[in-house]
Amino acid sequence: MKKTGPHSINNEACTGCGECIRVCPDKVIALVEKKAVFSGESCLDCGHCAAVCPVQAIHFKTLSCKMHFQTFAEKREWLPFGGSDITNLVQLMRSRRSCRNYMDKTVSREILCDLVKIGTTAPSGTNSQGWTFTILENRRQVVVFGGFVASFFKALNRKAANPFLRIMAGIFLKDNLGRYYRSYYKTIETGLHEWDSKGKDLLFHGATAAILVGGTPKASCPAEDALLATQNILLAAHAMGLGSCLIGFAVEAMKHDPSIKKRLSISGDESIYAVIALGYPAEKYQFVTGRKVIQPRMVTL
Repeated sequence: MKKTGPHSINNEACTGCGECIRVCPDKVIALVEKKAVFSGESCLDCGHCAAVCPVQAIHFKTLSCKMHFQTFAEKREWLPFGGSDITNLVQLMRSRRSCRNYMDKTVSREILCDLVKIGTTAPSGTNSQGWTFTILENRRQVVVFGGFVASFFKALNRKAANPFLRIMAGIFLKDNLGRYYRSYYKTIETGLHEWDSKGKDLLFHGATAAILVGGTPKASCPAEDALLATQNILLAAHAMGLGSCLIGFAVEAMKHDPSIKKRLSISGDESIYAVIALGYPAEKYQFVTGRKVIQPRMVTL
């Protein structure tokens, strides 16, 4: 076994076919005496070479091929280009909807952990895989988190209700507070009143679990990475019988109030880009809905 860094190539198994060299994005593999060897140090750890090797001669200490899903059996064979059913895939994408009515039924820890693993199958910039996931696994935790978010918006609404502060914000802060007052103040005030007086949850809509998807500055494009992982989770949740809804107000609260992250034991350098409410849906649809008609720009160069 010849080794370079964390990688190894079994010389006895290697047939010298060169497929690993052809797919390597960093060009760090070469043929030496008709055997593949690692020849560089800037490897992305993408695993293309191991995936393409017909004799499984290439191994990575940093990567695990088995994801060990707890709620279903994984098929590890690569699905060829064009090998999936596009009709079923699009039906899944169009059927997934934002759910705002949930049963009082707990989502198992095993399902939540499997959803996170599914999230990590998304692409990431420079293969950094720098995303982070925080799981709220029961309704009580979701309610506590909702209380943190509500406290932030109570303070923000108090500021927005002050005409003097809105005027000052218009002069010095590009009218941010004024825009919030005109667009969201009344809706938020109603939601806070329902929360305090009736215990009605207009934020998470009764969801019994949540996954917070974030990223760190170590990733080359953490926001994009987190949102790609989020889409994987949303689609997988529907396939697993769960409803889901993105809670943008919670993301905004965490962006402006660092104390919320601290209460959730989230590090200060980590940013949260998506909050996904999850639960068993108490709603059922009959058909997929329409979308706005788009006209893609066709470029002639």
